[in-house]
Amino acid sequence: MSNSILTAEEQAALLQPIDSYVSGIQAKVDELRADGTTKIVSLQSGIDAVKSDRILSRAERDEQVAGYQAEMAEAKQVEAANKGEVAKLIADATGYLKQHFDAEYLNPVKASCDAEREQAKADYQRRLAEIDAEHKKLIGSLSDSQEIKEEKYVHKNKQFDAKVSYQQELQRIKDREHEAFSYRYHLIDLLRMSRFTFAEKMAQRWEAYCYTFSLRDFLLNNGLYIAILLVFAMLCIITPAVKGSQLLTPQNILNILQQASPRMFLALGVAGLILQTGTDLSIGRMVGMSMVASTIIMHQGPNTGTFFGIAFDFSGMPVIGRIVLALAVCVFLCTAFSAIAGFFTARFKMHWFVSTMANMLVIFGIVTYATKGVSFGAIDPTIPNIVTPRINGFPTIILWAVAAIAIVWFIWNKTTFGKNMYAVGGNPEAASVSGINVFAVSIGAFLLAGILYGFGSWLECIRMVGSGSAAYGQGWEMDAIAACVVGGISFTGGIGKISGVTVGVLIFTALTYSLTILGIDTNLQFVFSGVIIITAVTLDCLKYVQKK
Repeated sequence: MSNSILTAEEQAALLQPIDSYVSGIQAKVDELRADGTTKIVSLQSGIDAVKSDRILSRAERDEQVAGYQAEMAEAKQVEAANKGEVAKLIADATGYLKQHFDAEYLNPVKASCDAEREQAKADYQRRLAEIDAEHKKLIGSLSDSQEIKEEKYVHKNKQFDAKVSYQQELQRIKDREHEAFSYRYHLIDLLRMSRFTFAEKMAQRWEAYCYTFSLRDFLLNNGLYIAILLVFAMLCIITPAVKGSQLLTPQNILNILQQASPRMFLALGVAGLILQTGTDLSIGRMVGMSMVASTIIMHQGPNTGTFFGIAFDFSGMPVIGRIVLALAVCVFLCTAFSAIAGFFTARFKMHWFVSTMANMLVIFGIVTYATKGVSFGAIDPTIPNIVTPRINGFPTIILWAVAAIAIVWFIWNKTTFGKNMYAVGGNPEAASVSGINVFAVSIGAFLLAGILYGFGSWLECIRMVGSGSAAYGQGWEMDAIAACVVGGISFTGGIGKISGVTVGVLIFTALTYSLTILGIDTNLQFVFSGVIIITAVTLDCLKYVQKK
């Protein structure tokens, strides 16, 4: 076995002819590029430097830039003249690499690495056997219980050290194989100036994935998704047997997306709070409050119910006016109550659980008292066709959710406020020291959440054609929070992506829809949700502990 293991000198000897051939071509390419491509890159850097130099006057800048551009025009002519020769040389080098690199260098190195792994495993097992033999010999010669206890402790440490040494040796072998693979693309990188074909890019990405792959990390990051997909696959198999119809039909998929659309707004809102190690328990009650307000404003004809004893009638307003007014009221109410909770949280360092729970109780108490707990019936039936019409059977309410995802993604990833949210969530003390206004960021996250709650509740009212009552939305905060956690928004703060929230909402909505089709009791569906939540949070905690 040792004969098949290459030494460093033997590996260098295998690479030498390949390196010499390609390096010779590289020298010719560099010579041809010297007064062309290389000079263009240098001149462009000079132009950029001159343009950013505020010491120079405008006339001086223009003069120097003009000089650089004149030189660049000459360099481009040289580049164009040598382009064909350079392309031939590069094709020669890449063809040589394709013919010789794997057969004469990479494959022997891989075989050597495989032999090294076998050798390392054999050495590790032999070392463990030696440690066990030494331990048994020492234990047999000891009589004092304390000495025996100490020897057992030493024995475990020796086993651990042997394991660490074995893992380090495996990593060294892995590094050697990875470096051998990467050297081909290092040569191509120099030849083509960092330009790779699609196949070459994919090969490098696959190698990087395999090189960094860890089964433990993979299961921690994706184990929950795998389990849910298996459950969903099982439901797809069971549904035809139990109900006599398929689960994954185009209509069912559209129904799932339609149900998920208003909830997407709620999840996107609370995700920003969870990103800062917070939460919001008042989401469900805000939905109920907004449903009542929307139904009152968009009601078909005079309201049969009263609000604080007053029977409102907005039927005299134009339909568009009532739609806009309902949206404005929903956004205002949700934003106002979110701002209140945010103020107490940010100003007095009150725990998010307490401030949002107080909000929840206040909202529910006010709305229930004002409406006497009654439902306000249906909204004008023409409104859904205006706001969320179906186009050839496609529910356009889904487009509202897509727009919300795009906007919130932009806020999180492309604005200073979004970056500050990540910073405050990751380490508020460090963020404060670096000049970030932690109070403003916290309030801003609550305001953004309130706006999204208002939009989502307004859409839900239109989707359900009214039926507003104080009790509507009960438990929705759990669904929104669970969707975020399943989607990878970490309660430890500063970790999460909008794509994860989107996947989380779709997973929960699809699971609930599937269980409902199967006729599973609603109360039992809460059990499924609870199991998913505790599993998601457990995996999140394990990832946090591992990182620490």
